[in-house]
Amino acid sequence: MVGEDKEVMSTKELRRLSVVRQAMQKKMTQRAAGEALGLSERQLRRLIRRIRAEGEAGIAHRGRGKRSNRGLAAKRKAEILRLYKRQYADFGPTLAAEKLLERDQIAVSDETLRQWLLAEGIDHFRRRARPHRAWRQRRSHVGELIQMDGSHHLWFEDRGPKCVLMAYIDDASSCVQARFYEYEGTIPAMESFKRYVKRYGLPLAVYADKHTTYKSPAEATINEQLEDRAPQSQFERALGELGVKMIHAHSPQAKGRVERLFKTFQDRLVKEMRLAGISSIEAANRFLLEYLPIYNRRFSVKPAQEANLHRPRPGLRVLDQILCIKTERTLRRDFTVAHDRKLYQIEDNLRAQRVTVEERLDGSMRITHQERRLRYRQITTRPLRAHETPKSPSQRPRTKPSPQHPWKKHPWLRKKKEPCASLS
Repeated sequence: MVGEDKEVMSTKELRRLSVVRQAMQKKMTQRAAGEALGLSERQLRRLIRRIRAEGEAGIAHRGRGKRSNRGLAAKRKAEILRLYKRQYADFGPTLAAEKLLERDQIAVSDETLRQWLLAEGIDHFRRRARPHRAWRQRRSHVGELIQMDGSHHLWFEDRGPKCVLMAYIDDASSCVQARFYEYEGTIPAMESFKRYVKRYGLPLAVYADKHTTYKSPAEATINEQLEDRAPQSQFERALGELGVKMIHAHSPQAKGRVERLFKTFQDRLVKEMRLAGISSIEAANRFLLEYLPIYNRRFSVKPAQEANLHRPRPGLRVLDQILCIKTERTLRRDFTVAHDRKLYQIEDNLRAQRVTVEERLDGSMRITHQERRLRYRQITTRPLRAHETPKSPSQRPRTKPSPQHPWKKHPWLRKKKEPCASLS
């Protein structure tokens, strides 16, 4: 049995056909029918003539089934696909379309490229199913909450060393501040936060995970238990002195905004740096200075409220004094302080039992007491006391073996072995 041909119409065409039929049956005027369809009387009469000549199929658009006037030629399509497979094989359609226009001066829609790639069986960019998560509303004001984290990734692929991207993203506007470091630790966290504060000001709160940089794993001391205080990391202590609230996330999904940022950067930023030939941390940080403003203009959003809750930053001297590693040390009776296996002589006369050693971000060190800077010098060699004289190895007292020593218990061990008789 031969099947019958069927004409498939869109909803818009079915609506047009219903109104045109009303006009053909004189149930409404052609002017009224044209106004109902948004057509002129002349165009409506054309439709009536086509329906009378071709039947209901005459209502279909004349361009149906034909190649678009804006469509790219098959040769051009093949050229674009070859270029994609050679240079942008792991790019998604959106980023690939951007780079084709930016680097190769080839304009193609990202949706068109997506359909071409799917037809070729390339679908690595499809979104995968993920577990359901409860949605959390953004904060209303800029500076109300900043999410921060470090991402360990092969940012330079096989062209350079491993490194960490320390990133800050505003919860209300998705504005991003980031910088590369050799590792994720207290110094990189403080240095990156100092850069953020110098540019935007002090946020009200920082949202981070429970990495040892942000949350101390130590057990509370007796004094902390008596004062009902939890042990703090150096970074948490510094934020407390600056009046910034530290919030610890219990899971990566809780700070999903910065996690999604890293997922985007691990795709787009890695490829951008590959195209730019970047293979070092210094070059990558220079690249971020140009890349982040463009990224923020494109992907940041308008906050619900216009007020900016960032507080003015303190002076650089105060900022350097707080954003450093502080360690309390005992001041000995001879005004010396031991720190990091080194001995330092305090040259100021003061009455104190404890002093504070500050290790600054620039690598320098200061010793202070009640925020007063003390003069000191490192002791490289400790002088001998008056009654002490250096002893040579021959003058050192000989150790007498104990009665339980094997040489005492087994005298035969002390006997010399007789020489072996020579073979005759």
